[in-house]
Amino acid sequence: MITVEKVHTESQKKEFLEFPARLYQHDDHYIRPLNQDIESIFSPEKNKFHKNGECERFLFKNAQHETVGKVAVFINKTYQQQQPTGGIGFFDCINDQDTANFIFDHCKNWLQQRGMEAMDGPINFGERDKFWGLVIEGFIEPLYGMNYNFPYYKDLFENYGFKIYFEQLCFSRPIFAEVSRLFTLMHAKHSKNPNLSAKPMTKNNLKKFAEDFTEIYNKAWAAHGEGKCMHDSKVLKMFKTMKPIINEHISWFVYENEKPIAMWMNLPDTNQWFKYLNGKFGIWEKLKFLWIRQFKKNEKMVGLVFGVVPEWQKKGLEGYMIWEGTQHLRKHTDFKVTEMQWIGDFNPKMIKIAENLDTTVTRKLATYRYLFDRNKKFEKHPIL
Repeated sequence: MITVEKVHTESQKKEFLEFPARLYQHDDHYIRPLNQDIESIFSPEKNKFHKNGECERFLFKNAQHETVGKVAVFINKTYQQQQPTGGIGFFDCINDQDTANFIFDHCKNWLQQRGMEAMDGPINFGERDKFWGLVIEGFIEPLYGMNYNFPYYKDLFENYGFKIYFEQLCFSRPIFAEVSRLFTLMHAKHSKNPNLSAKPMTKNNLKKFAEDFTEIYNKAWAAHGEGKCMHDSKVLKMFKTMKPIINEHISWFVYENEKPIAMWMNLPDTNQWFKYLNGKFGIWEKLKFLWIRQFKKNEKMVGLVFGVVPEWQKKGLEGYMIWEGTQHLRKHTDFKVTEMQWIGDFNPKMIKIAENLDTTVTRKLATYRYLFDRNKKFEKHPIL
């Protein structure tokens, strides 16, 4: 018999964090997320999505009162779909289909009571940039903010009836591997244009780069499907948050007569440091983090955002920017591998750019969808 506990006490919040740590204790690839990153998602003061949504999390106990699963279930009104669709995330479960079915049924009932007709998962009660998707291929160390799970989770979802709404592809390549000849040719071509310049992002001018990022992002991405505009103030706040880990050699902007037209944003993979902190980030852990960051080389960087304004697309500008940045970071950093944050299979344009970089797919995640009306036709995410 399984019992359900709604998480609200401090001991229950702690168990929500500790259960996966016990579950994965013998998995060498597992990196425990920072407790504060998880808890902030469920804090109305720290997560703006609580203003227009609803979220609850649950623990599931067996007859011996041992935790056998956990999940968060939520409604995010900014998550626009053809039918009212809720979300589930932060799912962890023992390798037992009956237990998983019980958890999924609980989520389904919770969402149906609130007028939902489908549920997606595992997703985040927030933006797609963190804790989104189920690993289905490439069970290696997760990047910072990326989900990780056992291979059997795929069966738990699919045996219940979830279908893949879209796949999330992560591309990787060695920093010192040969760059596509097409990119070097485009670099040679655009280098002759005196109106073009490529500049690395610097910490002492975050306001300018936040404005440039916003301009490029809104032109390149806002018109896509479920995309939305960003604002200078939000981007600047994000940049200030990232400032302690920004590496000034690995994020690049391209300008035409000082007007921003392209960007290639990267950060060090902080999980290469955080994996030694066991999910904690108090005063002692912060001091330990500073020591680790100083003396332990981080050899992996993460591609966050890539964008070219519409009037410069299909002109090879990305080759100019990437080769310009790559030549520089090879000389000034210790990075050996770059991995791009996931690209949805609904975005063939970005996939093509990744493939042109001679990358390989190192892992796949999946966003699953379950329609409550089992007779309704299932449709995948529309192609952009």
